[in-house]
Amino acid sequence: MSDWTITQGPLPSRRQRALSPLREHLRDTFWFAPTVAMVLVFVVWLGAQELDAAIVRALRDDGDLETLSDLLRFADDAKAVVSAVGSAMMTFIGVVFSISLVAVQMASGQFTPRVVRIFVRSRITKATFAVFLATFVLSLLVLTTFDSATDPRVVTSVPLVQSILTLIMVGLSLLLFVMYVNTTLRMMRVSHVISRIAAESFRVAALTPAPRSGEEPAALGPVTAWVAHEGRPGVLRDVHIARLVRVARAHGVVLRLIPRIGDFVVPGMPLLAVHGGQAPPRRALRRTVAVGVERTFHQDLAFGLRQLSDIALRALSSAINDPTTAVQALDRIVQLLAALSRRPLDTAVHRDRGGAVRLVQPVPGWNELVDLGFAEVRMCGAGAPQVTRRLMAGLDDLLLLAPPDRQEPLLRHRELLQQAVERVAPTGADRDFALRPDRQGIG
Repeated sequence: MSDWTITQGPLPSRRQRALSPLREHLRDTFWFAPTVAMVLVFVVWLGAQELDAAIVRALRDDGDLETLSDLLRFADDAKAVVSAVGSAMMTFIGVVFSISLVAVQMASGQFTPRVVRIFVRSRITKATFAVFLATFVLSLLVLTTFDSATDPRVVTSVPLVQSILTLIMVGLSLLLFVMYVNTTLRMMRVSHVISRIAAESFRVAALTPAPRSGEEPAALGPVTAWVAHEGRPGVLRDVHIARLVRVARAHGVVLRLIPRIGDFVVPGMPLLAVHGGQAPPRRALRRTVAVGVERTFHQDLAFGLRQLSDIALRALSSAINDPTTAVQALDRIVQLLAALSRRPLDTAVHRDRGGAVRLVQPVPGWNELVDLGFAEVRMCGAGAPQVTRRLMAGLDDLLLLAPPDRQEPLLRHRELLQQAVERVAPTGADRDFALRPDRQGIG
C-alpha cells in the first residue's frame, strides 16, 4: 500500500506518480534516446557478427564451399548497398532536422515559446532521430566486417545477417520518417497544439488530489519550524510527494509547501513549514523538490491556462492579428474552467496510509484560474468582436455551471468586458453586436 492516497473529485482521479527528476530531465533532453539507440545497435551488431562467423564456420566444417562462394558474391553486392546507406544517412539526418528546427522556430513565433516543449518531448521525433543515427552507426560497423579474402577456404566472416539487419534498419528509418513528417505537420497546426495543451492540463487536474466530500479543512496547528530552500535558484517544477509524506510520518509532523508549483524560488526562501514537531533533518529532505529553468506540466495546474492565454495574446497582437486562433484558445480555456468549476481548489492534501494528513500543497484557486484564463485576453481583445462574443458566451456558460460561491469572478469579468467594449465600440449597434454571446465568435 502506498504512503499516501488520492481522494476523488469531479475529475477522474488517478494514483499520482512519484517524482523522478531524472525522468523529467531525460524527457526534456534530446541526447538520451539517440545514445541508448547507438549503444543497443552496437550490442546487436556484436551478436550479428558472431552469428555470421558461426555460419561461415558451420559451412566450412560441412565442406560446403559452393554456398560460401555464393555468400561472398552476395557480400560484394551488399557492401555497395551498405556503403550507400552510410554515406547518405548522415546527410539525410542533417537536412531533415535542419528543416525541423526552422519549423519549430516558426511555431514558437506564431504561438508561444512555451510550446517548443511539445516538439522537444515528442516521442516520434526522438525515435526518428535515434533510429537514423543507429542506422548510420550500424552501416559503419558492418563495413568494417567485410573480409577482403575471396577464397572461401580462408574467409572468416561474411556479413550476411549484418547486411540484412542494415536493410531492416533502413526500412524502419523510412517508416519513421513518414510518421515523423506527419507528426511534425500536425504539431505545426494551432488546433493540434491547443488540443495537446488541453490534454496535458486535464491530466494534471486528474492527478491533483482533492479533499473528500464533506471533509473539513485539516487543522495544522502552529508552525514549529521552517525549512529554507538551499538549492539553485529556479522554477519549482516538482515535489516528491511520496517521499515528503514518508518523512513527515516518520517524524510525526505535517509539512506545508510554501511556494506553488511554477513559482520562482531562490536560496534562503522558505520552502516548507513544519507543523507539530521538529523540522526533519536536511538529509531526509534531499531530492524532495526539483527546480528547473522553466515550468512543466508535471504538477503545475495553471501552466496549461498560461500557455493557452499566451497563444491567444500572440494571436491578438498587431503583428499576427488572428482572432480566430484566439477563439480556439478560448474554447479550451472555457473547457478547462468548466471542468474545474466544481472541483475543490486552493490546497491539495496528501495523507499517509493511516489517513493522517502529512503534506499540504498549495494549488491555484478558482479566482486565480479565472483571472489567468480571461483577464489578459479580455483586455487585448476588447476591439475584436469575434473575441468579445466568444468571451461573453464562455462566461455565460460558466455561470450556468459554477456554484453560486464561484460566480463572482465570472460576473466581474463580464462587467469589465462590457465596459471595455463600450470604450472602444464607436456606436451602440457595434456595442450590441460585440457583446452578443456566440460560441463561434462570428462563425
